[in-house]
Amino acid sequence: MESLVNVVNGIIWSPALIYLCLGAGLFYSIMTRFVQVRLFSEMISLLFKGKSSAQGISSFQALAVSLAGRVGMGNIAGVAAAIGFGGPGAVFWMWVVAFLGASTAYVESTLAQIYKEKDVITGEYRGGPAYYFERALGQRWYGIIFAIASILACGMFLPGVQANGVINAFAQVMGEGTVMNIGSLEVGSMRLVALGIILVVLAIIIFGGIKRIATFTEYAVPFMALGYIGLALVIMFTNYQMIPEVFGLIIGDAFTAQAGFGAAIGWGVKRGIYSNEAGQGTGPHAAGAAEVEHPSQQGLVQAFSVYVDTLLVCSATAFMILTMGTYNIQGTLPDGQFIVQNVAAGVEINSPAFTQMAMESVYGQFGNTFIAIAVFFFAFTTILAYYYIAEVNVAYLTRFISRGANKTGLFLVKVLIMVMVAYGGLNSAGYIWAIGDIGVGLMAWLNIVGILVIFFVARPTLTMLKDYEAQRKAGVKHYTFDPAKFGIKNAPYWEERHLKQQQRMAAQDPLHKERL
Repeated sequence: MESLVNVVNGIIWSPALIYLCLGAGLFYSIMTRFVQVRLFSEMISLLFKGKSSAQGISSFQALAVSLAGRVGMGNIAGVAAAIGFGGPGAVFWMWVVAFLGASTAYVESTLAQIYKEKDVITGEYRGGPAYYFERALGQRWYGIIFAIASILACGMFLPGVQANGVINAFAQVMGEGTVMNIGSLEVGSMRLVALGIILVVLAIIIFGGIKRIATFTEYAVPFMALGYIGLALVIMFTNYQMIPEVFGLIIGDAFTAQAGFGAAIGWGVKRGIYSNEAGQGTGPHAAGAAEVEHPSQQGLVQAFSVYVDTLLVCSATAFMILTMGTYNIQGTLPDGQFIVQNVAAGVEINSPAFTQMAMESVYGQFGNTFIAIAVFFFAFTTILAYYYIAEVNVAYLTRFISRGANKTGLFLVKVLIMVMVAYGGLNSAGYIWAIGDIGVGLMAWLNIVGILVIFFVARPTLTMLKDYEAQRKAGVKHYTFDPAKFGIKNAPYWEERHLKQQQRMAAQDPLHKERL
């Protein structure tokens, strides 16, 4: 099975996907005139403007849910893996894919807002790639394929990576405990304790729906991210004389990487996409659930989340590891030799171990314990985000069948995720990461190709950006969006919203009614 997984992973993550991700980000950056730079201040101001409603969550809650998906094992173990397999230069390529990917995140999240709809059963807003592929392209079959791929990726392939990281970090602090035989696996008792805690808390939250998930993540994610970045900054400032050296190591190694030029780009992009999810098609699900005045607003907020994930949290991890030198670089040399070896050869690269060792070297046991706690919150909130994505796609597939089909589908997804959390938590890290990469790559292929086709067919996101900037320049107090004005069809939520706005204005102003 492991050999099959590695073969499939190699096919999906061929150089074609790596350059597709970079190329799409560059293309959208140029077409939006680098919106990720021009409207950076607007991104900040929008974070706290939106308010939640009975049907939708606020912009900040949507940011928190999407950050829950972005800020996870990829930020702690993923960065360590990028360095361990691709060299320090891989960090540079993580930065590149984040900068370019912010524009991709804007595009996909704006599409999710334009083509979102109210769930026929719950009344909640639903949006994401499956919805915009069906409504923008008129290709329901492509939406169905993406929905199925998302359920497989987020319900089966990806949760195990997060659970594996949590349990490894827990075992690093508490030890393995008594070794027990479960089937063909030898598992430490402390791993079983950690797994039990995860499953109980997970069940309590996911059975509460998006509101409970959003409430939990809007407090947990900012708290842990700020604490994590704060401790990383202390390490950097304490060793400030090494900051230029670390920068030089990252930049210098990006093009002449000790692990090879191709390895640096490949691992940097792969772990960058895994971490910030730009183009993967996961972020739009939370974006589509937000209550905003204009589709571009949530697109800008989601673009900002890519910066938070990679340029802040991932960079914090990279600087800790490189500053303290707690890493190895795995090469292809004979007899399994390392290109660079600073720590014991047995330290697992695909785990939080490098990061824990960096923290422990400065903060002692507190650092080790803090990383374990950070891993728990980062990974746990990511599992919640994965569940929500799977839920949205189950709702998409069952929305025209029956309420019973919807309930059954959601129940099965809840059970599936809990089973895969247990499976991932008890298996080897490398194998589980390879499965997760398949999920990421599968969704990225479908989503990036789809949004590029939408761009060349209709260009709705560029139209939205121009409209939003025109209203912003005019200094309007309340933004409006009329899809018919721009020839955008199949946007039922915004069509209904605009009609109601016109009716309210007509009721208040008889002259407006005559103009209509």
